[in-house]
Amino acid sequence: MLSGRLDGLGDGPFTRLDKLLAQVAPAAGRARIDLALGEPRQEFPAFVAEIVQRHASEWGRYPALRGSAPFRAAVVEYLRRRYRLPEGLLDAERHVVPLCGSREGLFLIAQVVVPQAGKEKPVVLIPNPYYVAYAGAAMGAGAEPVFVPATAATGYLPDFAALPDSVLRRTRLCYLCSPSNPQGSVASASYLERLVQLARDHDFVLAIDECYGEIYQDRPPIGALEVCARPGGSLDNVVVFHSLSKRSSVPGLRSGFAAGDAKIINAFARWRAYAAPTLAGPVQAASAALWADDAHVAATRQAYAEKFAVAERMLGNRFGYRRPDGTFFVWLKVGNGEQATRRLWSEAALRVMPGAYLSFGDGDDNPGAPYIRVALVDDLATTTDALTRISETLEKPH
Repeated sequence: MLSGRLDGLGDGPFTRLDKLLAQVAPAAGRARIDLALGEPRQEFPAFVAEIVQRHASEWGRYPALRGSAPFRAAVVEYLRRRYRLPEGLLDAERHVVPLCGSREGLFLIAQVVVPQAGKEKPVVLIPNPYYVAYAGAAMGAGAEPVFVPATAATGYLPDFAALPDSVLRRTRLCYLCSPSNPQGSVASASYLERLVQLARDHDFVLAIDECYGEIYQDRPPIGALEVCARPGGSLDNVVVFHSLSKRSSVPGLRSGFAAGDAKIINAFARWRAYAAPTLAGPVQAASAALWADDAHVAATRQAYAEKFAVAERMLGNRFGYRRPDGTFFVWLKVGNGEQATRRLWSEAALRVMPGAYLSFGDGDDNPGAPYIRVALVDDLATTTDALTRISETLEKPH
């Protein structure tokens, strides 16, 4: 059974967190703050509700399997605008498919591109730390997940090219998140160029998770399609995944898309026709408007910048703090992430995520074990309060 294939991964990070804190009473007399979940709590644009209401009649109709023409056109225009893509590189009919959030697509892509039979077991490459959907996808597809360290030693990006040829020869899918969750590292153009070439040399698919691509500090992160456009415009072997959850602070809308290699997108769309629903008409209409609007994204980015300014002031260079190039997470080195998580709950009523729960490995082999992940998703006042609690609690002798 598919569920049995996932047993090797154990419980998911939030189930493990619940178990860790089940017997720990939160600090009395303090408001509880949850910074474990990367759920944006910014205000989303008012026009979302207005557009959904305006298109209410579409709740009574099945949406087109490949998505509405306005939705796909808005996605293509967004990608051209954001990543400075040349005219003609993307075709709304051939290169885009809507998703019910990027997680769905990141999981299902493995079902599409990983072969089910062969002389050797196929490999799926996964950054370590990682997003749980990547590992679940690999195991669900019957592949061997190979976790590649993304630590300070590698610039917090995995060095896939350093893997032995015996692994690369069996690789069928490779995941990369840029900006990354949880470290906030951004892949450079040269890094992406080398990775695209590696994928083509060994004929595997690159699944590039760019859902944090609009949450950055100084410069917009370069995208995989932007790199693909440079050597002549080939999208071969590359699919990018985007979501409105982070960009537009609408995680409940469950709206995203995949774009890239037309052959892969076509196969993916066929698979989805059997396995997954298409976004409802009113959701697609609101999504198209969100992809077309950059003003609300700039305001959101400014709000995150203000919170990171507080983090810089409150944390300085303690706990290995560094201002990430992208994402809204803080990745703090606290010695033992599980112990720090329990302390922050019991002494400060603050819920964070142990880094070990976002990484693969036991003991010293788990690159996330010394860390905690803190999501700066609340308003500025709550974020300031939370960072104050972290600083005061973890500075005290234990």
